[in-house]
Amino acid sequence: MSSLLGIFLFLYLFLLLSSISAKNREYKWKVEYLHWCPDGVDGIVISINGQFPGPTIRATVGDTIFVHLTNNLPTEGVVIHWHGISQIGTPWADGAALISQCPINPGEAFLYKFKVDKAGTYFYHGHYGMQRSAGLYGSLIVEVPKDEKEAFHYDEELNLLLSDWWHKSSHDQQIDLSSKPFRWIGEPQCLLMNGRGQFNCSLAAQFSKLPIPQCKLRGDEQYAPQIFKVYPNKTYRLRVASTTALASLNLAIEGHKMMVVEADGNYVQPFFVKNMDIYSGESYSILFKTDQDPSNNYWISTSVRGREPKTPQGLTILNYIPNFASKIPNSPPPLPPLWNDYNYSKTFSKNFFGLMGLSPKPPTRQNRRILLLNTQNRIEGYTRWSINNISLVFPTTPYLGSIKHGINNAFDTKSPPNTFSKNYNIMKPPPNPNSTYGNRVYMLKFNTTIDIILQNANALGENVSEIHPWHLHGHNFWVLGYGDGKFDHKKDVEKFNLKNPPLRNTVVIFPYGWTAIRFVANNPGVWAFHCHIEPHLHLGMGVVFAEGVHLVKNVPNEALNCGLTRKMFVKDKHI
Repeated sequence: MSSLLGIFLFLYLFLLLSSISAKNREYKWKVEYLHWCPDGVDGIVISINGQFPGPTIRATVGDTIFVHLTNNLPTEGVVIHWHGISQIGTPWADGAALISQCPINPGEAFLYKFKVDKAGTYFYHGHYGMQRSAGLYGSLIVEVPKDEKEAFHYDEELNLLLSDWWHKSSHDQQIDLSSKPFRWIGEPQCLLMNGRGQFNCSLAAQFSKLPIPQCKLRGDEQYAPQIFKVYPNKTYRLRVASTTALASLNLAIEGHKMMVVEADGNYVQPFFVKNMDIYSGESYSILFKTDQDPSNNYWISTSVRGREPKTPQGLTILNYIPNFASKIPNSPPPLPPLWNDYNYSKTFSKNFFGLMGLSPKPPTRQNRRILLLNTQNRIEGYTRWSINNISLVFPTTPYLGSIKHGINNAFDTKSPPNTFSKNYNIMKPPPNPNSTYGNRVYMLKFNTTIDIILQNANALGENVSEIHPWHLHGHNFWVLGYGDGKFDHKKDVEKFNLKNPPLRNTVVIFPYGWTAIRFVANNPGVWAFHCHIEPHLHLGMGVVFAEGVHLVKNVPNEALNCGLTRKMFVKDKHI
């Protein structure tokens, strides 16, 4: 009896100390349009409290985040998605418009409240329309508790948020994408690092064969590069995340080896690279040593991957103190791999393994397998992207509210297709390019193991198949494997890595290939799973999963006060 009492007292004290060390972190944000100059050309961004990118949130595991958000956009709603945060117990705070919540109307406010339960490098961004393209994003960093240590050592930390930028506004881009005939948004004019890039000049003009002027920038200009200052002979942790709307990127630090140690908030078996691919929605921690000639500065560069590069490299400077920050490196910026060298990219992606002892292993068997065919299609002459020949459109009532309360006619309750035709030729344009709109939901049995096979295919044009980075809300998943061609159940399942697959929340499928992931449907809520390329999602490239919705409690009225659920919120504060 005394031993049981001792155990109880230990657990009680542990929980008490944990609750004492955890903090409430409160923010008041105003979202509004501002004139801004991200790359030297005047434009308009969506800002938070007058900042672009938005303020960085730093928290510790166990902390509760309170963001009081007021929408000062004059004519449109807004939401914020906390990319990589599981939202356990708070699915309504996930920030996916018309999936987990209603858009926050102009002039209205909404309280996001959620706990951060896992250390890692994350970010947040708009998830309504194409507001991410308009600059609505920022960093979110969760640190380990003070009494714990990371799985790796470093002296100092740096943070890098990558994005792409167009001179055409996100509103104009939406109109183009919804036009008949179709008008593609084109390649970005600039690659931004922490919201800064250079369009009409180059930091590396002296090495260029083109007649482009050398940037002569003051530090107070909005597009002046953020210089990364370092001391010699130290180990630095670089947290890097990509919130690009379109571009897949390759990152390099001139002359410095990079050791990858974290991916999407999960430890990975460390490995060295001289440069690394990073797709939209991904985040990493890399370690590098400042062991080069301390009398020089060095380039940090980003370059477009997977698309013919019509956008200049993104550049800034790694400034070895005490050198002047304005000192240009002695050599030209690092040359990236060829933009269409997919074997290079595949080799990099296949280098990821879960860190033994710290990364959990997946269940050995799945309860349900869903194959998702990624295609480009047409509907009534409009160009769309589809999954299993259904192009996703959102209902007017958030799925979370309509499913929880059994509201009829809120969305199509028919089961979406679990697979696609075995005779479909992924190497050719679709013989029948026509698709259909839909808003069906994959209803997942709670606490079961789900396998998803993402199958890429030829687009509408001959010999065109694009990279698609896929992001899952509310979960991490194990990446079981990649393959070329059409997925073959009999042969390819045997190749799955069940020993030490990496945990991720975002994964890429390569042209004409497949990617297999596995996750456990153990987080009550309704969750988006979609291509993280902004125009692809905007034009239907996503699906919706629902699991254990009956277990969701304490949903604020404001989250669901639109569509068919509006009339339900008269008396009760929570439902």
